[in-house]
Amino acid sequence: MKTIIMYYSYSGNTKALANKKAQELGADIEEIIEVKKPFIPIGIHRGIKRIGTEIRPIMSQLEDYDKIIIMAPVWADHPVSAIYSLIDCLPEGKEVELIMVSGGGGTRSSAEGTKALIEDKGCEVVAYTDVSVKVNKKTGEVITKILEQKSELSEMVSIFVAAGGALLIAGVIWLIIKKSKGK
Repeated sequence: MKTIIMYYSYSGNTKALANKKAQELGADIEEIIEVKKPFIPIGIHRGIKRIGTEIRPIMSQLEDYDKIIIMAPVWADHPVSAIYSLIDCLPEGKEVELIMVSGGGGTRSSAEGTKALIEDKGCEVVAYTDVSVKVNKKTGEVITKILEQKSELSEMVSIFVAAGGALLIAGVIWLIIKKSKGK
């Protein structure tokens, strides 16, 4: 079975895991690159709303593969928006495996919607996994842990914490900009 890993990485953790998995499977690999990386709060909003973003052209001929593994970071319980742009490019009739990468949260509230988008493209979702990834900065070792599905309440708390952190960062940046313009 000819397999390709299509991945998006914001901080490098998803890239490390994608390279490790490609090596293990002997799969081809291609990075999904946004034309412009988003400001994180905007990226979170776009991911939650399932709004794609402009990505560079895909170089691989996806029609030539039997299985496409999609790997993406998770922001506020949703895949990043670049993945929705990739889903739009999927050819019909492919097996698709999803690996959602986070520092500890999962995609409980968004998983079914993401699967439905892929199935609407005429593809079959053969696996869906939430994975926590840490990369040892000294050795480069990729440490993974498959996440258990959390209760709905704990997922909601995780989303509110992530959204609150993003709003806090946006507020601090706004204050810095406002203060620097006042000088």
